[in-house]
Amino acid sequence: MRYIRLCVAAMVAAAAVLVLTGTPALAAPATAVFTKPQDWGSGFEGKYTITNGTTTTMNGWTVAFDLPSGYQVTTAWDAVMTRNGQRFSFTNPSWAPTLAPGASVSFGFNGSPGNFGTPANCTLNGAPCSGGGTPGAPGTPGTPVVTATGNSSISLSWTASSGTVTGYRVYEGTTLRATVTGTTATIGSLGTCTTHTYTVRAYNSAGESPASGTVTGTTTGCTNPQPGGKGAPYLYLGWGNPPSPVTVMNATGVKWFTMAFILSGGGCTPAWDGQRPLQGGVDASTIAQIKAAGGDIVPSFGGWSGNKLGPNCSSAQALAGAYQQVINAYNLKMIDIDIENTDEFENEAVQDRVLNALKIVKQNNPGIKTIITFGTTTSGPSWWGTRLINQSAALGANIDVYTIMPFDFGGGANMYQSTVNAAEGLKSALKTAFGWSDATAYAHMGISGMNGLSDQQELTSPATWTQIRDWAKARGLARLAFWSVNRDRGCAGGGVQAACSGISQNDWQFTSITAGF
Repeated sequence: MRYIRLCVAAMVAAAAVLVLTGTPALAAPATAVFTKPQDWGSGFEGKYTITNGTTTTMNGWTVAFDLPSGYQVTTAWDAVMTRNGQRFSFTNPSWAPTLAPGASVSFGFNGSPGNFGTPANCTLNGAPCSGGGTPGAPGTPGTPVVTATGNSSISLSWTASSGTVTGYRVYEGTTLRATVTGTTATIGSLGTCTTHTYTVRAYNSAGESPASGTVTGTTTGCTNPQPGGKGAPYLYLGWGNPPSPVTVMNATGVKWFTMAFILSGGGCTPAWDGQRPLQGGVDASTIAQIKAAGGDIVPSFGGWSGNKLGPNCSSAQALAGAYQQVINAYNLKMIDIDIENTDEFENEAVQDRVLNALKIVKQNNPGIKTIITFGTTTSGPSWWGTRLINQSAALGANIDVYTIMPFDFGGGANMYQSTVNAAEGLKSALKTAFGWSDATAYAHMGISGMNGLSDQQELTSPATWTQIRDWAKARGLARLAFWSVNRDRGCAGGGVQAACSGISQNDWQFTSITAGF
């Protein structure tokens, strides 16, 4: 990834239901308003319009209400419905995880019988749908973090709510998992090697607070790492105060890391950063720690700077041999070729050498997965990226995953939309080259972003990264990564830095989001 640029240089689906409105008044609340478009006697159509009148982004929403005995909701759309007796809850769909300030979104449902009035006891994120919050209820707790994991448990902590607090309730979706009086909780009786997402609400005699932000954790005891290394953020041991990967794994549930970077140690000989040996050094011991904790790694060959193997190896056979040395050293299941420097990417001979070498690797290592990672424009692959894709088809390279890096491309203010646009452009290029369907193209695609601020000051916040993750997950993409775990810590002052993201965030927050992929 652009690792020596930072001293290392470091849905569109269903958007029709989202309607932006004008800037809200500063003191406006979030509201959910019920209307009834139709009532035909034996049934009715209901609709709720949620408006975020506040000045902050709403991270998820749940509208809940009671229907009289004998009434039911038969179908619903643009929301996920659950039912507990006569109380019906509707939660935002995965492709719309946030609601911006001043924005509105609607969902609808059919119910029966007809001749119906208005649902009772409506709440939006635990507060009255009319807005203003429950009088006397506590403020919103801080976003929880995972403090420990076991084979059957996940422990959380969070910052206290404002106001009078009787206790806190920990929810998984709409299901109550724990009630405590302090700001920590351990949820037990969980399955081994399972992933869970939680929110926290404070409560007192007046009612509940709105929900906190979400946190995702995974229990330990996996006999094998999660298959495919789908969520594998970059970890680099050469700069940026590298964290303990086991600490990060325990805190977030992540199981795979993309480790950077394998370069030329002289000629066609592979070495970490071009200088550290494959065995007997810090990289090998770190990989051993990750595997002992139930994880695995994807080595990344290349990056932005340094001496690359592609131009230094004299032939595809020699380059495949260099790749094979690394595969043998760590018993690898996949490799990532980060082909972004102009010496490799913007060189037809070297592009073809890399592709033919990967073809040889696939022939010699049945079952291994190969990944190509490269830069992009906001509308999809550049001319060189399109050539790389077309040549991989022409040469029969059998690449498993084509990963774009949607940052440092002048992405503008909306990095979610720019990333989606770039990914859709990649999909179109793959369909043209291979004749694939949308679903098959998505299954061969990956996204590798940059958490926080990029070199060009593009901002990808945790909320934006969650949107990108959910978009990728909903379409079945094969890989999600970001640059980098070293930077997955908050810091003041902004700017691109080696050991933090340049924004305010919880430690390992982007890694935790990626683990949910």
